[in-house]
Amino acid sequence: MNPQIQVEEQRTIDILEKDKLAECGFTAEESASLLWLRRWYQSGGGDRMQLVRNFEFLKLLVMSGKLEV
Repeated sequence: MNPQIQVEEQRTIDILEKDKLAECGFTAEESASLLWLRRWYQSGGGDRMQLVRNFEFLKLLVMSGKLEV
């Protein structure tokens, strides 16, 4: 596949996902950070298991109302 087409498709996907995140109350900065982190993890960055555990813990805190987003 043409790399230029891949870049355009990724931009379109990012825009759609940013819109969805905005609907959920995330700021533009938070959305950009989340998308960057996802790309980083998908490309093999960092120790994934420890990070997943940390995110799951944060999710638990938010869902239980002990941490505000």
